[in-house]
Amino acid sequence: MLVSKEVFKNIRKIQIRTNKYVQDVLAGAYHSAFKGRGMEFEDVREYQPGDEVRSIDWNVTARMQTPFVKNFREERELTVILLVDLSASSLFGTTGKQKEAFIAEIGALLAFSAIKNNDKVGLILFTDKVERFLPPQKGLKHVLRVIRELLIFKPEGKKTDLSKALQFLIKIQKKRGVIFVISDFFSPSFKDELLFVSKKHDVIGVNVRDPQELTVPKMGLVQFKDLETHQTHLVDTSLKKVRKTIEEKNLKHIKEIQKQFENIGGGFINVQSGPSYMNTIKEFFKGRKQKI
Repeated sequence: MLVSKEVFKNIRKIQIRTNKYVQDVLAGAYHSAFKGRGMEFEDVREYQPGDEVRSIDWNVTARMQTPFVKNFREERELTVILLVDLSASSLFGTTGKQKEAFIAEIGALLAFSAIKNNDKVGLILFTDKVERFLPPQKGLKHVLRVIRELLIFKPEGKKTDLSKALQFLIKIQKKRGVIFVISDFFSPSFKDELLFVSKKHDVIGVNVRDPQELTVPKMGLVQFKDLETHQTHLVDTSLKKVRKTIEEKNLKHIKEIQKQFENIGGGFINVQSGPSYMNTIKEFFKGRKQKI
């Protein structure tokens, strides 16, 4: 697919900015935060005092007439899947860029972190249906394609249905992986699907919000439009009570989503669109490193 000079320039900007951050700040943190979770059989050796009885290879022991144990090594290579919400609510933005631009940068940051660690990266773009799927692969060329899709793909759907995206993930990703769900989570219930995915995969929610979705400014009468349903509401933001109600509703929604991820043993990152988002992700990596 040919891309315009402007899109190519944007891809290069994201590549330089995020790759530099991976090199300078996240080097080592990703590796520590997402160690290989699988164990791969390597060989057998004679039993030594202190070895666990459950590691004994009874077939070899029977043949050799002396105890042998299985020796395993950590399966280092991971598969990282970026599950990215491209519904119409991502088109909102008050910090100079829309949320979709920050979503693309977050995806690039995670993808570069993965390939630097020699992991595979896959991409699922979704709205109220799965819009595009790039199977997991390694290498810079593949990651640049991931970034290109994040920047230029135009979805058909406007609404969000995370449950359908998770159902698709269950079908196509049989091997254990690390799943980053990047969204603002304005979706019907996906609790059951999230629980099912978490039984096999390491799942991290990345909640992307514009600052004015969390703190409503005092602007008088404002007509709010839901970008996904196109419904409009006239709101008097000059009233403190009105602003507080909106802010509390948004905060409650975020806490409910965070609790869902915590209940399944997953991770959760709250990201505000703006220059500080990279530091937020770095702190998450550091926190996971300390827990391992």
